[in-house]
Amino acid sequence: MTTPLTLFDRVWARHVIVPHPQGEDLLYVDKNLVHEGGTFLAFDQMRAEGHKVRKPRQALAVTDHYLPSTNRATAPASIAHPEIRRVVEALDTNAREFGIEHYGVHHPRQGIIHVIGPELGWTQPGLLIACCDSHTATHGALGALPIPIGQSNQLRHVLATQTLWQKKPNTFRISINGALGAHVSAKDVILAIIAHIGIGGAVGHAVEYAGSTIRAMSIEGRMTSCNMSIEAGARIGMSAPDDTTCRYLHGRPLAPSGADWDQALAYWRTLPSHPDARFNRELSLDASDVAPMVSWGTSPEDSSPITGRVPDPASITGSEKRSRVARALDYMKLTPGTPLAGIRIDRVFIGSCTNARIEDLRTAAAVVKGRKAVVPAMVVPGSSTVKRAAEAEGLDKIFLAAGFEWLDASCSMCGGSNGDSLAPGQRSASTTNRNFEGRQGLGALTHIMSPAMAAAAAVTGWLTDVRTL
Repeated sequence: MTTPLTLFDRVWARHVIVPHPQGEDLLYVDKNLVHEGGTFLAFDQMRAEGHKVRKPRQALAVTDHYLPSTNRATAPASIAHPEIRRVVEALDTNAREFGIEHYGVHHPRQGIIHVIGPELGWTQPGLLIACCDSHTATHGALGALPIPIGQSNQLRHVLATQTLWQKKPNTFRISINGALGAHVSAKDVILAIIAHIGIGGAVGHAVEYAGSTIRAMSIEGRMTSCNMSIEAGARIGMSAPDDTTCRYLHGRPLAPSGADWDQALAYWRTLPSHPDARFNRELSLDASDVAPMVSWGTSPEDSSPITGRVPDPASITGSEKRSRVARALDYMKLTPGTPLAGIRIDRVFIGSCTNARIEDLRTAAAVVKGRKAVVPAMVVPGSSTVKRAAEAEGLDKIFLAAGFEWLDASCSMCGGSNGDSLAPGQRSASTTNRNFEGRQGLGALTHIMSPAMAAAAAVTGWLTDVRTL
């Protein structure tokens, strides 16, 4: 009798070449994404050892992390920092030498690696996708099996063999059911989940996001939820492919077409978890309990509804957590008991692989329209395609009329590696996925939230419940 399988187990089993019950399985990699980061180390090793890329057509190189969001016409020559310029140039050189397609500085489809994979139809259900980035889980929103890998030895192994050694994780289904309230988004859902289980709550597990709330989400929303799986400790996040997935992929440039589409569709429909499949862990949440969220500390788990207050460390059980929260509040310059709504901010950033898709920009523009930003604010689309689509809809004009900067696609202020960063002590309302100490610049104070909440902060100057606007 066949054991009912989860989505994760089904896709994993299909990719096992050599099983190892007590150790790591050798997995076949369908597709491999490469960004500039530190990946030049893997290519240097390949070159030194005389290796070629095993299947170059199944790899895609993308420049996103260090690419400037302004003055793009003369980049990379115009990149002032010599080390950053060399890193950007190295990916172009390596991609050409090893025969990998490269969406570089001036490619019309350039964008953030986790944005352009799905929008091109390159990301598809049932594929094992490796990428040298911790937010690879984003691709699981379409039913792919996303595995983040290291930028040197693991990437070298994938490039040279089209395989990957991995220990199979446990499974964890997080079900969210019911209708979300007005102006409550996927970003609020994932922040509520992380606040509930903690940043280590899903360590050692592949998470499947399920339930009526997830099924009602757009693919963009599911990508936001899966994107931040790593912030809960899980390296893998997935959602079952369904009609919404198929509609999203149909007609995209690199999606199957014709008879291949029919064949792919038939396979995709076999992937969702069996109704009787067993998970190692289960968690259920009620969507009606989720409110617009905002972080107050230096970890994504340090998040609360905007209607809440800065917590008092003295009220927290456990000395280790109490000390961590006290340190976080000291770094964030926040006083226990302070209402979150009303905390003044210095700058707003709307962008990143979490929230820079067209849906995110529409949501932010709807809040901004007819209002003026009272603090410096910037919008960085997730891809050149998103930017063109937004401009075709006039979203750029809404942001510009409100006093926002409208910039070119890159990771930008998410990690501050391209020069976009906060000054020490500046406080930001940000749609990014992380709020660690110094993440957006030395001494930067980051509050993470949804695009609607960030837009509300921009036009008021403080953390604001978007529902009041």
